[in-house]
Amino acid sequence: MLVVDGPGGGRIAALNDEAEKAGAAIGEPLADARAKAGFLQVRPAESEADTAALHRLALWATRYTPTVAPWGEQDGADGFFLDITGAAHLFGGEEKLLGDLHDRLSAFGLPSRLAIAETPGAAWALTRFHREPHKIIGADTELFALSALPIKALRLSPETATALQRLGFKRVGALCEAPRAPLAARFETELLRRLDQALGRMAEPLAPIVPPPVYYSLRYLLEPIGAQEAVVSVAKRLMQDLVYALTRDGVGARALRLSLYRVNGLVSQIEIALTRPTRDVAHVGKLIDLKLERLPDMLESDFGFETLGLAVTLAERMEPAQAEIAAFAGDDDPECTAALIDRLRQRLGPRSVRRLAPVESHIPERAEVMTAAACTAPAWPQPDDTQMRPLLLLPRAEPADVTALVPEGPPQRFRWRGVTYAVSGAQGPERIAGEWWRTQTEVPTRDYYVVESDAGHRFWIYREGLYDRETTSPRWFVHGLFG
Repeated sequence: MLVVDGPGGGRIAALNDEAEKAGAAIGEPLADARAKAGFLQVRPAESEADTAALHRLALWATRYTPTVAPWGEQDGADGFFLDITGAAHLFGGEEKLLGDLHDRLSAFGLPSRLAIAETPGAAWALTRFHREPHKIIGADTELFALSALPIKALRLSPETATALQRLGFKRVGALCEAPRAPLAARFETELLRRLDQALGRMAEPLAPIVPPPVYYSLRYLLEPIGAQEAVVSVAKRLMQDLVYALTRDGVGARALRLSLYRVNGLVSQIEIALTRPTRDVAHVGKLIDLKLERLPDMLESDFGFETLGLAVTLAERMEPAQAEIAAFAGDDDPECTAALIDRLRQRLGPRSVRRLAPVESHIPERAEVMTAAACTAPAWPQPDDTQMRPLLLLPRAEPADVTALVPEGPPQRFRWRGVTYAVSGAQGPERIAGEWWRTQTEVPTRDYYVVESDAGHRFWIYREGLYDRETTSPRWFVHGLFG
């Protein structure tokens, strides 16, 4: 038995068949259980480990349907819901799906109670309280199937269930026959809400373990695979299956999730983000191949993968294009740029591919910022023909010792990085001041010069501070190189 701390001492959280035959029950104080059978073995429950194990098992169950929601604490936290709408036919019907799920759980050493119903509440009640371990009921038969079950089958709080039993309500059928108005006045909204959810009168939304995909394709393999080439090949076929639906809806994939289901019940997932929406099967296959190269441990398996699923988790509008003309596009084609960015991201990592974007600022080092790479280049302001800008802007302006004829005159000679340069020509000054709205980070006025050394090298140099107005000893800096 597994025991958790509770009021008055430990209480039973889980037990096996032998403990149940001895008279022990979940929620019973440990002292009462020991009084019935002193030979019971007791272990402390590990709720965090149980939750993690249930999460892994629920993720594995997405091989049947992409919508899987683990039970919450109030539901017992020892099972999960599967929305198999539109998925049962892949297994030959509901009975075969149920049988396949039971067989695979048994192979993992996990006994199970399974039920298929039109509502999550009815399915939960049948798995908990029906005498048959596996049960399937049809639509509009929830009332008949639940009538003979105890009140606890409605997933009510212990306080509500106890109060109903004291009023003489033992079965769900008796509760359904009672007038609703007295029940609504006597109890919280939980009672009627749970009853309506179980009978299909009120919707019960599920919280899937992974975000529901926009488009989804799944393939069950006759023999497990493990080689990278085989995984990429199956993934491309899955993408090809999705192309028809994407084309029909006029959209393309912007984000994809590849799920690899191992024979031993573990699941590995690969997330692929794209710069532009795409329906290109070869491009998606290349991105998956590059991602697997970066994650070699993901393919290490003693059993291989028996099922692969590809989901489009984000789709965006994709305008029709002529592939024949696009094949002859130039280097500035946005689709070619997007494909290059996607491949670099998969090989180097999503945060390793960046580009410069303009920022509205007078100060040169503030006029650009590094952002995530996009297929469309940001619009840069058109430069003034009279303003010369260096090919290389230093990350930080570096101090220089400058000799000038007058304090505000152009430099005649300067020393930078230990080398002295004689100036053969200078152009300027170009005066740049800080933005008036940045009063807290005011930058002294700068006078920039383009100077050329006697060896033919050109530098972008500025003097910081107006003489006798902002400073009495202006400082000089080298800020860029023209090549």
